[in-house]
Amino acid sequence: MTLLQLTPNPSYSLTLRLVAASLLRVTQVIETAGGNVSEMKIIDKSPGRTLREISLEAGSEAQATTILTALKALPDIEIISSEDRTFALHRGGKITVESTSPLVNQDQLSRGYTPGVGRVCQAIAQDPAKVYDYTIKGHTVAIVTDGSAVLGLGNIGPLAAMPVMEGKAMIFKEFAGLDAFPICLDTQDTEEIIRMVHCLAPVFGAVNLEDISSPRCFEIEQRLRELVDIPVFHDDQHGTAVVLLAALLNALKLTGKKIAQINVVFNGVGAAGVACTQMLLAAGVKQIIGCDRSGAIYAGRPNLDAVKTRYAAITNTEGRQGTLGEILKGADVFVGLSGPGLVTLADIQGMAAEPLVFALANPIPEIAPEIALPYVAVMATGRSDYPNQINNALAYPGIFKGAMHCRARQVTEAMKQAAAQALADLITPAELRSDYIIPSVFDARVVPAVAAAVAKAAQN
Repeated sequence: MTLLQLTPNPSYSLTLRLVAASLLRVTQVIETAGGNVSEMKIIDKSPGRTLREISLEAGSEAQATTILTALKALPDIEIISSEDRTFALHRGGKITVESTSPLVNQDQLSRGYTPGVGRVCQAIAQDPAKVYDYTIKGHTVAIVTDGSAVLGLGNIGPLAAMPVMEGKAMIFKEFAGLDAFPICLDTQDTEEIIRMVHCLAPVFGAVNLEDISSPRCFEIEQRLRELVDIPVFHDDQHGTAVVLLAALLNALKLTGKKIAQINVVFNGVGAAGVACTQMLLAAGVKQIIGCDRSGAIYAGRPNLDAVKTRYAAITNTEGRQGTLGEILKGADVFVGLSGPGLVTLADIQGMAAEPLVFALANPIPEIAPEIALPYVAVMATGRSDYPNQINNALAYPGIFKGAMHCRARQVTEAMKQAAAQALADLITPAELRSDYIIPSVFDARVVPAVAAAVAKAAQN
């Protein structure tokens, strides 16, 4: 766990402007403290004085502070400024609203607003389908949250959830060309959230539910799917499931195991765990056992809530009981959607030959890749600084683009399965290897392939 906490990454990066007598001493201090120098350039140079800008990565805020303190202690160094690069990227927000037709004269104003806009309003009133042609509805997504289950942070509320939702809006725009806007609701009442989204739906072409805690997220999504005539998609559930299935399909090709014959163990049966389980079952997996803090979930286990009772009814057909470690014995696949450090090396060594390990807890996986890798056929995490990142951004931009393009009313199971298969198919047999079972989010083929597959499935 400590190793992963201290892995330098861009999330904890600083930009320093400094004048130093010895550049070598500066880099040595950074590296000794566990950081990485990611970029360096000269800003100004004069006789006897060189101003440099150095960008460095750390593994945590504490480590970044330690590095900065160590640098300040060097003799003959002047630190002009230091800036947290992550906070700098977020300053002022990460998205804007822009006009597609700038208003520079009276003619444009008369057509874009009053009185000309009235003609367009009347046309839509007479034929509501024209709203897709003459407004933003056809390409705009509402990213709705109550901030109750923000990844790795928990119930932090709507204000603190805003940076995540803005980040999703960036991804929609950059990867899929869709406009999206954060709708961070100041309520965690299920009925009120449903009512608010229902009332906002006329503006948007789709709704992306995000970071809403379980079990409320299930009811909110289901009720809204029945109430509105646009796709409603809880990405924490289904986006994760699509990418997991795609990765699993390719990982199985490396081991030669058949999907109907594998034994899969989940740790964590919240929103993502339930959706991933349902999707793997729909894809042909026969044997799945879910675990929580109390061990294996089985029919009749005392004190199961409604969600876990339904989960028990579709999994663990043999009624196995025991701890996570006991249930993992002989398992072919482990899927972690829980917390850091919950799986030991002994657990991994007790799995079947050539096990597949998807340790997706973020930011710290259930087991460190460095520990598990020598003993597994494939290792995947939710982190961007290791191979095989199971990243929702591989799924939802293309899913929304495909669904909105054909004006689907819902995202169906067939559309999700098609998205997963399209993702998997992007890795050719010649390219497929243990550290490359899923494409990068920056692979330009991803969104078009997923969108096309989703649209085709929607029309079948």
